[in-house]
Amino acid sequence: MKDPLQPENWPAWATEAVEIAPANPNWDAQAQEEIRQLKHLLQQLNIHQFEHIGSTSIPGLPAKPIIDLMAEVQSWDDMDLIADQLNPLGWNYVPPELDGRDYRRFWVRVKDGKRAVHLHLMRPGEDRWDRQMRFRDVLRKRPDLVEAYAVLKMKLADENKEDRESYTAAKTQFILQVLDEGV
Repeated sequence: MKDPLQPENWPAWATEAVEIAPANPNWDAQAQEEIRQLKHLLQQLNIHQFEHIGSTSIPGLPAKPIIDLMAEVQSWDDMDLIADQLNPLGWNYVPPELDGRDYRRFWVRVKDGKRAVHLHLMRPGEDRWDRQMRFRDVLRKRPDLVEAYAVLKMKLADENKEDRESYTAAKTQFILQVLDEGV
């Protein structure tokens, strides 16, 4: 029997290369449409608060062309009910033992064999929620930081093209500096 925890058994989208696209002014409209659909699909599960986060939420910032959304869920016990709504529409649940981040439950919507949308579900009061919002909001106000972050992202994507986790980890210092500034 194949062990789903082994990378050789993962779908292609799980290990796709890091590719940075030029900033796209349509990303926010795409995110708002995804949010509209998710609110409709998940309304009976009391999931109403959604945010567009990540690099695609920051005007002018090059990014992996994957829309990152964050939503508040009351309980991890609802994942099976959420799966009933999302799986038929191309969403894939990444279990915590694969995701490695206990503070969230992670979903990936795949389109044409590639990641199109990430959904980060978090419980009320999660510190990461506030950090995501602060980082996004600071960059939206600071074109100088957007430019610095763009340069860093391009460099790191080139250095870590085949390792998404290393790419993400390498951005941590910049993110913490932005959060520490609290501009």
